[in-house]
Order: sequence, then C-alpha cells, then structure tokens
Amino acid sequence: MKKLMLALAVSAAFAPTAYAAPAAEKSPAAADRAMPAYGKDKPIPVPTITKKTLSNGLTVWFVPRKGLPRVDYVLAIRGAGYAADAPTMPAFANMMAGLLNEGCAKRDSRAIAEAAQGMGGQVGASASSDGIVVSANALASQAGPMMQLLAEVARTPSFPENEVALAKANALQALRVSETQPGFRAERAINRAIYGEHPYARTTPTVEAINAVTQDMLRSEHARRLRPDRALLVITGPVKEADALRLAEQAFGDWKASGPLLPETAPAPAGAKPARILLQRDKSVQSAVRLGAPGIAASADDQIPLRLASTILGGGFSSRVNINLREEKGYTYGAWAGARMNRAGGAIVGGADVRNEVTGAALQEFMAEYKRIGTELVPSKEMEMNKRYVAGGYMISNQLQHAVAATLAQNWLVGLPAEFLGQYVPRIRKVAPEQVRDVAKKYFAPERQAIVVVGDPKAVGEQLKAFGEFTVTDK
Repeated sequence: MKKLMLALAVSAAFAPTAYAAPAAEKSPAAADRAMPAYGKDKPIPVPTITKKTLSNGLTVWFVPRKGLPRVDYVLAIRGAGYAADAPTMPAFANMMAGLLNEGCAKRDSRAIAEAAQGMGGQVGASASSDGIVVSANALASQAGPMMQLLAEVARTPSFPENEVALAKANALQALRVSETQPGFRAERAINRAIYGEHPYARTTPTVEAINAVTQDMLRSEHARRLRPDRALLVITGPVKEADALRLAEQAFGDWKASGPLLPETAPAPAGAKPARILLQRDKSVQSAVRLGAPGIAASADDQIPLRLASTILGGGFSSRVNINLREEKGYTYGAWAGARMNRAGGAIVGGADVRNEVTGAALQEFMAEYKRIGTELVPSKEMEMNKRYVAGGYMISNQLQHAVAATLAQNWLVGLPAEFLGQYVPRIRKVAPEQVRDVAKKYFAPERQAIVVVGDPKAVGEQLKAFGEFTVTDK
C-alpha cells in the first residue's frame, strides 16, 4: 500500500498541466477542484563524505547514514569491464563478474550464499563498459564479517571448474534466446556502427568467445584487472567513521596489485560515417529500428544540457518521440531516444519497434523530431516539466543508502567526482532553452545518424530507399 501511495504521489508531483481546461471554461466549483500549484523544490541532501586512500592505493569513501540498521558496501574497479576485453573475447568481463561469488579460497558458492544470508544480506557483482562493481550489504551488527566476505569474493575467487562449466552453458543458452530477439540484434549492430572497432562496441558475447573461456583465463584476467590502485570502496550506513575505515583497512589493506597497470581506455571515435544496415529477418511482421551517432563522455562540458535534451526528446512517456510515434501516430508501443555516456566517450541512440508498413514513416518522424529540437527553442512549460521530472526522478532514485553508494561508485567509474551527487539537480535546473537547442543541433542532427533496421527486406526495403543505400545482411 505504501508503494502504491508513493507511486500516486510521484505521478501527481510530475504530471504536466497542459491538459487542464482554460480558466474561462471552468465553473466556480471546478475551479475549487483545480490542481494546486507545485510545491517548492527540495534540494537533494548532500551527504558528508570522508575520503581516505590506503597505502596500496585503494580509495575509500565513507558516507554516514542514520536510520535503517544496515550497512552497504560497493567496490568499483575501473578499467576491469568490457573495455578491457580482447577483441576475440567480447563480454568476457560479464562472465568473470558473475563468477566472483561462485567460489573463493575459503568457501564454495553455497557457503558464500549461506554466509551472506546469515548476516541478513547478500553479495554479488556485475560488469559494465568501464568497470566491475562488487556490492554487499548486511545488518549493521554484521558490518565486520560482511566486509571480510566482500574482500574474499573480490580478492580470492577460485572459479571452480563446475561453476565455470555451468556459467558457460547458461551463457550459450541465453545467447541463443537473445539472437532470436530483433532488439538484441539491432542494439549490437548500432553499437558497431557508432563505435567501430572501439572496445565500447563489444558488449555482447559470441559463441566462440563463450566456448573459449577457461578457469586459467579467468584467474589470470582477475589478477590483471582487479587491483587496489584502480579501485574505490564506498561504505555507507549507521557506523562510526573510525570503525568503517578500520574495517576497510583490515579487509583490504594488504591487497597487492599484480603486474603493470592496464592502459586507459582510448577515446571513443567522434566522427563515424553514418551507416545504413538492414538486418534480414524474413517474414517478420514488424521492424526494430535504431538510429545512432557518436556522443560524448560523461564528464564532457555538454553533458548536463545533453542529458536534459535527451529527456525532452526521448527519455520518458511524455517525451516528444513517444508522444509522436505512439500517442499521435500509433506506430509503436514505445519510442525513445537519448545519450549514453561512458568514461571515454558515448553514443546517441534512438529506437522503436514498428509495424512493417510504417517503418519508413517512423524514421521520418524520428528525423523530424531530431531536427525540431535542434532548431526551435523548447517552450518554458515543457522545459519546466522535464526539469522537474529529471530532478524528481534523481532524488527518488537516490533515497536509499545503497542507491547513494551505487551512484557514487558509478559516477567515479565514468570520471565524475563525489560532489556531482549534489551538483546534478542544481545544474539541470540552470539549463537554458538555448543550451538544449545547441547541444541537440550538435548531437541529434539527422545527417549524423546511422540507421539500423531489423526486418523483412521484402516488406520494408522499398520504404528505406529514401534514407540511402542499405547493406542487407543476416549477421
């Protein structure tokens, strides 16, 4: 019930007022029932963050939180993610991260799970383009034991042969299923079109790469990638600062780096030639459409206005492309567009799944919206609505202490400082319509967009001729 009430409150807080009847048409009784004005915005509470660097180079951030008797730990290792994978081993980082808690020097996978549950929490890991994140939580009374378990999982995974074999079998099965989904194929192709041979294009596995994974490879890559001088540990919860730092020192103080540092990820390409690709899916009754172009790094100067422009254009149900293609035209159940930002670059990606007969028309509407936001100033009411939406969503998503720790770690991975946590909303509120127009013209320009369509060439090929010559392939 509480969740339902919160959802209703959020919907009311960010609902646009554009559908209200004109004041002249309202009766006195109706006026009494009019929606009240928005309340005054509340700033996101900026936590006090204690920062310390251990002698081995590990960065530790402590964020005190009162209330729930729980501790949250997030260990982020920069440069350990997909960008570190060899060209022949795409998405290897994902399998390595998934196997970290499937066995370590002192415990097998069952013992790890039982230990975490016995502390009232859990431990797990995930990979992204820019790094690997290992997270753990427990009751505050178990802060010490859980810190030790986190260290065991992150530092001494054993990658048991049976667990590796199971992970490979599961990955192969998941890939077979994914290959049947047009959205999966479209995303893979648009990433290649934008990034070319850059590591950011390699986020999905291949059968050959999965089959090539071995226990020795996992152990070698773990030793090479997970190291304290490229790591951040975020600690948050109702513990004392001195206790938190002491626990970090005990669990990670003797962690030593192995071998030379991995090279930093090279800057992503900024000038890819717009490709035209039609991925063959015979007898398909709809098309998966993607548009894409090079974007910017998460720390770039344009990132704040570009984030707001992305929200206005395609970041929510009330965004322009969704209202156009879904609500007005009825071409799709949902359309979206926006910027994706990593540490060394980014992408502009939009897309929708549409009926065959409107594939070309949908692309025309995308291009028209891309052009409009780059040439016309966004009206003040639309600007205000989207600023409130961005600010409100950000503040709600960062209410829980685990979310705060995760946001701090993710920001650090992509090159943003701890202070960005409290700076984001005020900076969004200061964006002017001219800034939105200028960044949109720069990054959403129709002529910059590569186009990928997954569909039946016989059904959509003629419609696509208006957008250039398409390479037809089944890969």
